[in-house]
Amino acid sequence: MKHIKPLPSFLINRYHGWRATQFQENKAWFAKLVDSGQHPRTMVISCCDSRMHVTSVFGAETGEFFIHRNIANLVPEFSPDGDHHGTSAAVEYAVTALGVTNIMVIGHSHCGGINGCHDMCSGKAPELEEATSFVGRWMDILRDGYDRVAAKGGTREEQISALERECVLVSLENLMTFPFVKDRIESEDLALHGLWMDIRGGGLEAYNPKSAVFEQV
Repeated sequence: MKHIKPLPSFLINRYHGWRATQFQENKAWFAKLVDSGQHPRTMVISCCDSRMHVTSVFGAETGEFFIHRNIANLVPEFSPDGDHHGTSAAVEYAVTALGVTNIMVIGHSHCGGINGCHDMCSGKAPELEEATSFVGRWMDILRDGYDRVAAKGGTREEQISALERECVLVSLENLMTFPFVKDRIESEDLALHGLWMDIRGGGLEAYNPKSAVFEQV
């Protein structure tokens, strides 16, 4: 496997720094996590974007969140077709094996995936329409959401901002197509939450189902 390269030295140095400080200070906690297993109460579905650091935002400790990240924090509909479904597998494991009691879908501002979806659906990114585009086919999940946002008009920036929040709602709707999620919610053993984060300003909005809008936390 000649294409595999050694780990960069700056990452090695950071690892040794972590092991000598944070790990040493919390050795007992890490040992407990191994001996007793993981028991997170919350699953987080967030974007791959390197600027989204959910554990820092909520001050979460190691072992507290079960985190799944993908392009634009999307959840597809339940589709047991025998194909590869990373996000669906993560949801299944979190709900049926770990028994989480909360699932948070967190969108964010300046999302590249959402920007690409808007360009694709508005005819400005034909490369994403290609069958070979993994990003384009993934963002197909949001096509109906784009149509709803575009129908309301507004500037491109306004539509993208609205689509970032619409994406969260689409994912929450799709979660309800999973039988094991729906059953847990109906028995009140599981709750869904929709959030949107403003990276520049640090603001956090939560979807209020009563008012049907995202409200500042």
